[in-house]
Amino acid sequence: MRRDPMISRFAAGQLSPARRASDLDRLRGRRYDVLIIGGGVTGVGAALDAASRGLSVALVEARDLASGTSSRSSKLIHGGLRYLEQFEFGLVHEALRERGLLTTRLAPHLVRPLPILVPLTASPGVLSPAERAWHRAYYGAGVALYDAFAGLTGGSAARGMPPHRHLSKTGARRLFPSLREDVLTGAVRYYDGQVDDARYVTTMARTAASLGAAIVPSVRVVDLVRDAREVTGVRARDEESGTEFEIAARTVVAATGVWSDDISALIGDARPGLRVRASKGVHLVVPRSAISGDAGLILRTPTSVLFVLPWGGHWIVGTTDTDWQLDRAHPAASARDIAYLLDQVNHWLDRPLSTSDIEGVYAGLRPLLSGEDDQTSKLSREHAVVEPMLGLMLVAGGKYTTYRVMAADVIDRAARRIGPDVPASHTDQLPLLGADGYGPLWTRRADVARRHGLSVGAVEHLLERYGSLALELLALIDADPVLGQPVHGAPEYLAVEIMYAASHEGAMHLEDVLTRRTRISIETTHRGVDSAAHAARLMGTVLGWDEATIDREVENYLARVAAERESQRMPDDLTADAARLGAPEVRGGLATVPGV
Repeated sequence: MRRDPMISRFAAGQLSPARRASDLDRLRGRRYDVLIIGGGVTGVGAALDAASRGLSVALVEARDLASGTSSRSSKLIHGGLRYLEQFEFGLVHEALRERGLLTTRLAPHLVRPLPILVPLTASPGVLSPAERAWHRAYYGAGVALYDAFAGLTGGSAARGMPPHRHLSKTGARRLFPSLREDVLTGAVRYYDGQVDDARYVTTMARTAASLGAAIVPSVRVVDLVRDAREVTGVRARDEESGTEFEIAARTVVAATGVWSDDISALIGDARPGLRVRASKGVHLVVPRSAISGDAGLILRTPTSVLFVLPWGGHWIVGTTDTDWQLDRAHPAASARDIAYLLDQVNHWLDRPLSTSDIEGVYAGLRPLLSGEDDQTSKLSREHAVVEPMLGLMLVAGGKYTTYRVMAADVIDRAARRIGPDVPASHTDQLPLLGADGYGPLWTRRADVARRHGLSVGAVEHLLERYGSLALELLALIDADPVLGQPVHGAPEYLAVEIMYAASHEGAMHLEDVLTRRTRISIETTHRGVDSAAHAARLMGTVLGWDEATIDREVENYLARVAAERESQRMPDDLTADAARLGAPEVRGGLATVPGV
């Protein structure tokens, strides 16, 4: 289905309840060129790539858009400075090229420059002047090479980031006063990009929908449909109704991340061609007042690197890097994970953080292409596309920043099956919804605020989350000024954002809104508990919930928060996982193919 030229991109990309019902019917009634399994950044990127080439495309996701790895990252769009030490120059250059595209052309409303310091340490022991000079030269050369790779994409304007700069000890502490004076000799400042990962995926899904793609969350694949040795579709279950049906497709693409091995298990004797291991990354969220600084930090730890990143009125501290073989839908952070992060970051801070400072905790799983006995921190962040059976393609590995390259690679492979007339990928020229018109709106934000009776800060908040799509939210506020008021217990967000998530962004459950469309679940000390009833009532007006449904949604969310809090008190992965599994699933029953 291609967009009616009489309908705007904004309207055509609306993931409304009516659109889901229509797309669900379309899944049953036609054969698609490409069917994509998985609603993370790679799967949604593949849907956008396929739809932009004029192919008929459908995407199904068992839970919510970005409900797995793609909502639980460090929120960085980056080349991977640490990969230079591993001599993965190709990966770094590719990622930096993508970073430049995102910040300057594809999504300047969602990806913005973030200054980050590489502290030069005086410990262990006291370094001699020669040792300090070598230390600065070593890290300075690495950051200079990083900038040089970015410059190969076309200079400063193309990379979208200022160049690096060396800072003295005084200069470093002026920019980041919370750095301990006794462990510091200076710093190197460089820039990377920051993004709300889940919001990016949602915006990209809407962009794909605006080009005709059927985007249907809460549809779980339970089996593959085959004709002899060829995959011709899937059997799926609507998790909202329990109804099972078949979806026919010329090519099935599984972009399922850490669930890739589950898809492989469905193909029987055929060799999957790749193996994926899950590496758990835990992040802490603390209030901005807990640390004094105007830039992020990248710190070396015994096992990986640690980021300390400003995030609105908060800081994100992470991450861990440990093997995970337990429940993949809800990876749990243990007390050990939290203690490790606090111990590592406190080495650098003049006022140590404690558990009482923590507002939120989240854990995600990185899908790493696996060797036999490699430690997870050493596994490749390269991606792979394989075709274990005719008509079925698996794409796995990679990193968030390079999702577009992964998506283009797998759709290139699918296009060779479909025919010679499929055009090449051009998503490097396709801005996401909200990008067009964002710059002028940002320049006129004070006038926009005055016209709609809002504070400039509120308009800036909407523009940084929705770009020019913010005009749709402002129209809703004009029609009902109550929607311009804050969400109960979450003053950083407006009530209109909850309504809009249900009416335009495909949110179907309270958890979708509090954990992904907004970040209330990790940005408030109550973890969204105080906001749940208000948010559920706002969603209910869009989704037609009765009182019993509202109560059930709130109860499920409160149980989720309680289980997460309990897991974070457990001493290790096994006990934390058991505690987290105590909360009921808001969607469907037990998975036939977990996470798919």
